[in-house]
Amino acid sequence: MRDYLWFAVKRAIQMVVVIIAGTAVAFMISHLSPVNPVDSVLSRITSQSSFNPEAIEQMRSTLTDLYGVDKPLPEQYANFMRDLAHGDLGPSLLAFPTPALTLVTRALPWTLFLLITAVLVTWIGGNLLGGLAGYFQNNRLFKVVGVGAIGVQPIPYYIVAFLLLYLFGYVWPILPISGAYAIDVHPGWNIDFILSVAQHAILPITSLILVGFGTWYLGMRALVSNIVTEDYVTYAELAGVPRKRLVTSYVMRNAAVPQLTALALVLGAVFSGTIITEQVYTYPGMGTLLVDAVNQGDSTTVLAVCTVSIVAVAVAIFIVDLLHPLLDPRVRAE
Repeated sequence: MRDYLWFAVKRAIQMVVVIIAGTAVAFMISHLSPVNPVDSVLSRITSQSSFNPEAIEQMRSTLTDLYGVDKPLPEQYANFMRDLAHGDLGPSLLAFPTPALTLVTRALPWTLFLLITAVLVTWIGGNLLGGLAGYFQNNRLFKVVGVGAIGVQPIPYYIVAFLLLYLFGYVWPILPISGAYAIDVHPGWNIDFILSVAQHAILPITSLILVGFGTWYLGMRALVSNIVTEDYVTYAELAGVPRKRLVTSYVMRNAAVPQLTALALVLGAVFSGTIITEQVYTYPGMGTLLVDAVNQGDSTTVLAVCTVSIVAVAVAIFIVDLLHPLLDPRVRAE
């Protein structure tokens, strides 16, 4: 138990280092943008009504102090880390003066809903069917599934999203193609809202599943195809071990360990695929918020989205790392 706790502490330290490094890179990139947030706010305000020059200069001075753009970059970064520790990254330009993190916390649950659902379905379903396909190599059904997985897996997320949108939105319009729920449904824990959310999520989740399924199916099939030729599997078969136990405990459990490692490696790619898919379906998640912020030159909201994304992916990878010693007793917490 002590070894496992020390292992968890080391992984936690690595997670913190990754978060700090990632947020530092995101901060530097966002502040290299030629768009000045003060000028963006002023142009939006003055376009709606007229102000005298004194009022404009006073607003400019106030906004400059608010965003701190007149300070040296190292001081801005120190202020950013301090504000991040307090959960405040400043007001957003999209909905001034609403805090940027408030907009992110509103969008984050929708992104997590798509991401978690797609990852669970593709990882569990792909590994289960891929493991069976690797063990029963002559099964025709699994061969057909493998051909389909090979054909779809290389296609980018957004291409599949566009194809599904065209098919079920225009050719056969039976599913909603935009938004997270119907406009005539009142949000809340009621059956109408839940059913509407589920219906609007079908196409985004399906596009993520179709692309992600092939990765786990083909990977697990290849791993199991090699494991079934190992001596301990052959010995277990000759010893009369029941086939169900042989497949689950002797074959698929050993093959699941590298697949768990692969899950930690591809979480970032799946997250980015989710963000792109959201934009295709106008889904109110982090992707739509990020694109809107970029179009408006809202560096504060862009930085908030990037920061929360880095933290979310780092925490997910940390959790996956903690599962390794529990899944595979050969892994030692050294």
